[in-house]
Amino acid sequence: MNYRYLGQTGLPLSELSLGSWRTFGESISEETADELMTLAYESGINFFDNAEVYAAGKSELVMGRILKAKGWRRDTWCVSSKVFWGGDEPTRKGLFRKHVIEACHQALERLQVDYLDLYFCHRPDLNTPIVETVAAMTDLVRQGKILYWGTSEWTARDIALAHAAAARDNLVAPVMEQPQYNLFTRESFEVDYSRLYEEVGLGTTVWSPLSRGELVGHYLEEKGGKFVVSKQGNAWLKEAGLPPGYEARVHKVAAFATIARELEITPARLALAWVLKNSNVTTAILGASSTNHLKENLKAIGDVSLLTNVVMGQIESIFQTSPMPEETFR
Repeated sequence: MNYRYLGQTGLPLSELSLGSWRTFGESISEETADELMTLAYESGINFFDNAEVYAAGKSELVMGRILKAKGWRRDTWCVSSKVFWGGDEPTRKGLFRKHVIEACHQALERLQVDYLDLYFCHRPDLNTPIVETVAAMTDLVRQGKILYWGTSEWTARDIALAHAAAARDNLVAPVMEQPQYNLFTRESFEVDYSRLYEEVGLGTTVWSPLSRGELVGHYLEEKGGKFVVSKQGNAWLKEAGLPPGYEARVHKVAAFATIARELEITPARLALAWVLKNSNVTTAILGASSTNHLKENLKAIGDVSLLTNVVMGQIESIFQTSPMPEETFR
């Protein structure tokens, strides 16, 4: 496992981390969740990502029970939560002081920890002044209930406003952002946040490094040494009522799978390696439903070296989604 510093901080996080969205407390058993966390920890992963909204809190309960039972030294791993969607009631949704503070206390209880290493504002709250959120997070930091705080899917402008408020009022500024980042979703990460990497040392814990295009891989078939969309896949595309442009995405994934085959790795590993190629990525959050799934994707760390300029050019010629010059990844 390799480790990267979380932005301007000295906190080293594993390049790959384990998330619990749509799995823990929802689509997998607690036994499987235990096996995944054990494999992750023993493989060098030191960051486990969670949120109050995941499985309506059940995800944190499952993770908390596992962490408690494992008895791993608390100074060898990091855990996160996110605040925004705590429930349907008006006082349980948003980033105002009351919910930020109470949601933190509830996450600590569910996860059975004394503090959160990372605490994220899960989305921007247009109804709450940014300075109120920054002040609430600052209080939690100074109380020792969280060590670092950050944002998720915030605009670069709002992150900059949070830093300005922190500088003006002697508060603690956010140090990380959790954005979606993959070959189909790049604009915010590569363009909007670009000045923040330089000016405030923004760290990133990216989610969905495997885009939705990967989910249709079972509709591909090999013909003449290349992957194409199968008859079953084409039928599914016509019947599924997918949004405009999705069919083109599936054909791009087929071409991408061909490159992966030539490199003798899976498309998922190639997608992960592509994400890790970007030095502004601190850690890429993995989701997994089985230990075999996780074992395979952990190999992506060693695949980054396969992404030469030639391979990167081939990938770009397929997707044509780069909002930046080719030099971005060199």
